[in-house]
Amino acid sequence: MSTRIKDRLLYIIICAISFITLGILVWIMAYIITKGLPYISWEFLTTDYRGDREGILPSIVTTLYLIIISLSISTPIGIGTAIYLVEYSKPGKTIDVIRFAIVTLAGIPSIIYGLFGYMFFVIALNYGNSFLAGGMTISIMVLPTIIRTTEEALKAVPKSFREGSLALGATKLTTIIKIVLPSAIPGILAAIILSIGRIVGETAVLIFTLGTATGFPTSIMDSARTLSVHLYMLAKEGLSFEQAFATATVLLIITAFINFISSKIALNIKRFAMGSKN
Repeated sequence: MSTRIKDRLLYIIICAISFITLGILVWIMAYIITKGLPYISWEFLTTDYRGDREGILPSIVTTLYLIIISLSISTPIGIGTAIYLVEYSKPGKTIDVIRFAIVTLAGIPSIIYGLFGYMFFVIALNYGNSFLAGGMTISIMVLPTIIRTTEEALKAVPKSFREGSLALGATKLTTIIKIVLPSAIPGILAAIILSIGRIVGETAVLIFTLGTATGFPTSIMDSARTLSVHLYMLAKEGLSFEQAFATATVLLIITAFINFISSKIALNIKRFAMGSKN
């Protein structure tokens, strides 16, 4: 078999695998949307969940609040850690320990994070089931994603960018802030998008830390339930699978919308950064 035939065969196999993966994704999304869309109404989106009605407005607000709280904690820490690892650290045992810790955190099952958050934030620190306990636990859980993805984004910035900035008399910190970070913004936003996806999809961690209260949240110390927890509770109780599918549809739409907006922001920032350099 000639090399050209082998390359062609490999190309066909790769394309087939890609289309199969895409097909599975489309099938899952289509199945959920067709099952849930007929049950979505204005009342469903703008009321709360009670015995006499089934609404998800508090869950939508809770999900958005949790995203903001978790990312406000994890993003600065994750980006700062990635900058240290790429720009300042030198090979050694300390760096090996840090990288080992990051890999270990990434591999810990979410239920372990939930138990830790429950024992430490809920009980030891007496935060109770609240946004604060849930947000801090989730922020720890998404740290490895932000660190590793941001680290790869920083490594992808050409070395010549740094050398050119330093040659013009800029300090290392100025080079990182004005040259390296703007160039790595798309990768950093990719890390944030991946983190958002994990935040909105978590249930076990939040059941232990945030709780399952159905009321409308009013403070950071309130207990509430996100869309994913609400979806889990509906399916577990077996009271309304239609509402569960409708909740899942809303969750998919919100996630897709956040990803779309983040991609647009990343593109505009990249264009602005490239324009500033020119």
